[in-house]
Amino acid sequence: MASKRLATTATAALLSTLGTIGTVACAASSGESAPAAGSTVNSTVNSTLSGPSASPLSSSAADTRARPGAPGIGDSDFPTDGNGGYDVDHYLLKLGYTPSAKHLAGTARIEARATQHLASFNLDLSGFTVSRVTVDGRPARFDRAGSELTVTPAESIPNDATFAVDVTYAGEPKPVRNSSNLGTYGFIPTQDGAFVTGQPNGAKTWFPSNDHPADKARYDFELTVPAGLTALANGELVGEPKTAGGRTTFRWRESHPMASYLATMTLGRFEVLQGKTPGGLKNLAAVDPIFRGSLRRLYDVSGKVTDYWSTLFGPYPFSSTGGVVDDFPAGYALENQTKPMYGGFAPDEDIIAHELAHQWFGDSLSIKRWKDLWLNEGFATYAEWLWSEHEGRATTEQLFRRHYAAAVGDPIWSYAPGRARPEDLFNNSVYTRGGMTLHALRQRIGDQAFFKLLKQWVATHKYGSVTTPEFIAMAEKISGKNLEALFDAWLFTAEKPSTW
Repeated sequence: MASKRLATTATAALLSTLGTIGTVACAASSGESAPAAGSTVNSTVNSTLSGPSASPLSSSAADTRARPGAPGIGDSDFPTDGNGGYDVDHYLLKLGYTPSAKHLAGTARIEARATQHLASFNLDLSGFTVSRVTVDGRPARFDRAGSELTVTPAESIPNDATFAVDVTYAGEPKPVRNSSNLGTYGFIPTQDGAFVTGQPNGAKTWFPSNDHPADKARYDFELTVPAGLTALANGELVGEPKTAGGRTTFRWRESHPMASYLATMTLGRFEVLQGKTPGGLKNLAAVDPIFRGSLRRLYDVSGKVTDYWSTLFGPYPFSSTGGVVDDFPAGYALENQTKPMYGGFAPDEDIIAHELAHQWFGDSLSIKRWKDLWLNEGFATYAEWLWSEHEGRATTEQLFRRHYAAAVGDPIWSYAPGRARPEDLFNNSVYTRGGMTLHALRQRIGDQAFFKLLKQWVATHKYGSVTTPEFIAMAEKISGKNLEALFDAWLFTAEKPSTW
């Protein structure tokens, strides 16, 4: 995600413009939150089941070897996010949306593998009415409590077995409105469609999922919208859009593993430019008509930046690049895989460089726990500085010194970025001091070892999940130096480093 400070000026200008034009996007009310520990659970049970699958003496309940999957994936900072007991391989989302009614309906298929003997398991889903759940084609019991959808299959699922869950649901998507610096995120209805950005846990506002970056999966999307609108999702378009009965279906496929918060089905009226980068990679830029003047620049800069990062970080990890500018004044950008989203402003080169660097650092390499967010944002911020230097503007050293000049009492020195705080996840220190950490490391180990480290870090963990200790260990191995003091000063100490 781009730091919100980068978008403030552009967003203010947009709001002024929209006020003149009279087309301010409207968002739905706040999304549903999970109940506090110890609160009363309000369960809704599928009452249509009959026969053995509905019996309290079903094989699932009688099998004492099976146990429920955990309602969280194990991230102590976000204890109800994600779920335990299984690993998702693939999502198939067949969804239709009607902007005038703010109504989303469809079926999500989740193909997964059990990591324990499962008596039941949870999916993350906020709001909506769930009408039917099946596991491997057989009706299953389901209960709702907060943002948890608990599924009890007709028979328990053995450890290491693969299974498929189909969830049929409908209702009005409600984004998350957070009073901290998380802002508004998830499925955000707009005047002509929707702006969909899920960081950190907004996937649950539009599809049932294991909503945590530690469980990545492949995605297929079949998105149906009123004719005349465009539905954009991750990856590449499969075939041509098909229109029938006044509605058009778009099929997209992301065949590379992706964290749930990076999934999107942003839709509305868009002007689209498609082609290839100078290096031959598929490139798609799309903008709301209000931003038509920025379409060519978004397309060209996205292609140029993607190709340059491939020389510094290693081969681009996905099959297409690009970006999308919508008219919702989110005040931020998000690195949605293959299609970064820019909420309500035409991005400058630095923000484009930031979001496209995330395709390596954050998308291909995802964090196992949110506390390590600097591995995403610090790297993308440092990439901005590298781009500035590449373009003949301020050098990385100049930018580092400019930020280091902040007084001892500056807030950046009171927040140790190596441990991102859940109530202040997108703190400026995670971005800027995270980027400064990389420059301090570069100064210590030299350019040859530093850029070798970046490429090897990306190649070793491609499509996987990473932690800060793993990065430190690799940095020490490649450089042959003990870097404990450096990382302790820059990442884990809440004061201004004096030596490193």
